[in-house]
Amino acid sequence: MRIGNTLILGVVCVIVFTVSGCVGPEIKQKAGKPAEYEDPGTAGAASGVGMESQDLIGMTDKMARDMLANPLLAAAPSPPRVIIDAEFFINESSTRIDKNMITDRLRIELNRAASGRMRFVGRQNVAMVEKERQLKREGVVTKGVKYAEKTTGADYRLTGRITTIDHLEKSSGTAARFTQIAFEMIDLETAEIVWGGLYEFKKSAADDVIYR
Repeated sequence: MRIGNTLILGVVCVIVFTVSGCVGPEIKQKAGKPAEYEDPGTAGAASGVGMESQDLIGMTDKMARDMLANPLLAAAPSPPRVIIDAEFFINESSTRIDKNMITDRLRIELNRAASGRMRFVGRQNVAMVEKERQLKREGVVTKGVKYAEKTTGADYRLTGRITTIDHLEKSSGTAARFTQIAFEMIDLETAEIVWGGLYEFKKSAADDVIYR
C-alpha cells in the first residue's frame, strides 16, 4: 500500500512540475541578429587587429596601380608574361591568412586593368592544360583554334612575404599589431627584382576577434 501511495505521489509531482514549469529556473535565450550585408571596403561591425576585407582590397588596388606604373612591366615593346599566384607568397605573420585571396584578386584586377600590356600565365593550371594538349596530339580530340608548340613560359613571377609585430598592454588588455606585406616581381631568367611594393598598417583593439 505504501508503494502504491509513493507511486501516485510521484506521478502527481511530475504532472504538477510539468504544468507549473517548476522543473527548474527559466532559461532565457539571447535573440539572434539577422545577417546584414556590409561594404567590404570599410571596417565592419566585427573587426580586430588582423588583415580584413578593407585591407585586402586597398592593398591589391595599390599594388596593381604601382605595377601598371612600372615601365618594365606595363610599357615594354612586347608585353611580358607574368605569373601571379600564392606558391611563393609566404605568410610569417601571427594571423591566419588565405594567401590565395590576395594573389587571386591582384591577378584578376591587374589583368583587367592592364588591357594587354601584361600577359598572365596560369601556372597552377599546367596539369589541366597538358592533359588537353595530349588529347589533341593523340588525335582523341580536334586541335582547336590554337595549336602551340609548347606551353607558354613566363618572364616574371610575383613573390611576397607577410610579417607582423604584436604588442599587448596587460593593464588595459589592448592588443596592437603592425602588419607588413612585401611584394617583389622576379625576373625568371636573371633573378633580378624588377619591381617591389610595400603595404603596411597598424591596428589596436581591446576586444579579441578570432580569425578562422
